[in-house]
Amino acid sequence: MKVRTAFLLLLLVVLVSTGYYLLIYIPKHSKAGEPVLALMNYFLTYAPMQPIGEAAYVLPDSLEVWDTPAEIRMQVATLKSGDQVYALARFRQWTHVRLLNGHGGWVDADGLMAEATHAEDEQLLSDMRDLPVQATGHASDLTHVHIQPSRKAAVVAQVKSNQELAIFGRRVVERPQESITLGVPSISSNIREAWYLVRAGSRVGWILGRLVQLDIPKSISAYTQELNLVAWLVLNTVDDNGHQVPQYLVADRVGTETYDYSHIRVLTWWKKKQTYAVAYREGNLQGSFPILVTHEGNVPSFRLRLVDDKGAKYQKVYALFDTVTRVMGTVDGWQSDAMPERPASKLRKVRRRSHGSSQR
Repeated sequence: MKVRTAFLLLLLVVLVSTGYYLLIYIPKHSKAGEPVLALMNYFLTYAPMQPIGEAAYVLPDSLEVWDTPAEIRMQVATLKSGDQVYALARFRQWTHVRLLNGHGGWVDADGLMAEATHAEDEQLLSDMRDLPVQATGHASDLTHVHIQPSRKAAVVAQVKSNQELAIFGRRVVERPQESITLGVPSISSNIREAWYLVRAGSRVGWILGRLVQLDIPKSISAYTQELNLVAWLVLNTVDDNGHQVPQYLVADRVGTETYDYSHIRVLTWWKKKQTYAVAYREGNLQGSFPILVTHEGNVPSFRLRLVDDKGAKYQKVYALFDTVTRVMGTVDGWQSDAMPERPASKLRKVRRRSHGSSQR
């Protein structure tokens, strides 16, 4: 009887010790992929790693590299945004990487961007290289920049609160409405949300529009009253006692969320009163970014990408002569950079400023 009791106690001790070793000690001290029980072919292992085998790029401003994913670990390096590593394998929320110097380590998997996503973002950056900035602003909160205007799209950058952003485009997309009550199907309807195409540091991508605050220049901030000013582009500059003052084309979004803007104004500098005046305005537009500005000698021109009531895309081209804006004509489609073929005698004269050019 005593022998049996002693055997049961010994068996209990062995079970408890084995359980502690498997459930507590190993998760804290073993590295991913190490064997737990040395059975045939390591049949039972501790969290085997998932192989990756491709290049990856660092997303945040800094990313720590550790010697192990265990709780007791030591930092061995720090990477910065854009650094390239070679991702060897994935283990839970960790990625085993090889650095450019040949050393290995472990990093937070969320801090890496896949090679394919990086290539796609590089192509987007190349496509945007010649596009003008439509507006500038800053992020209102810590958020992600996505490769596509979608919450589920791959992340290509992380921006901090108040980080400066250059805005190049805008797109409105539909997002399925989530169920409010668990287990009860939601009403079949979609909600629409706007996204901005931005450059954040050296990366480009899409960020939710509600997380972007526009930084309108103080010199034209007075022209935001009763109008939702969404873009401003410098047409040219004029000399005012040795100072070069910019003249602007500004775009407003009034009465629409689908289109990027519905109204434009040309702001020219009135030297006598040291203020801007609205030299031209036009509404009832269905416009999309980008607005393009070019120059022929000293004459600035700009072209709008518009949609007519039948859904056809076209461009409308304007030129600024001193303080007079003239419509030069239209071009079919959005891709052509040709100038309109319109006789000069049929150019539509537009309204002048009431104070006239002699008062500048």
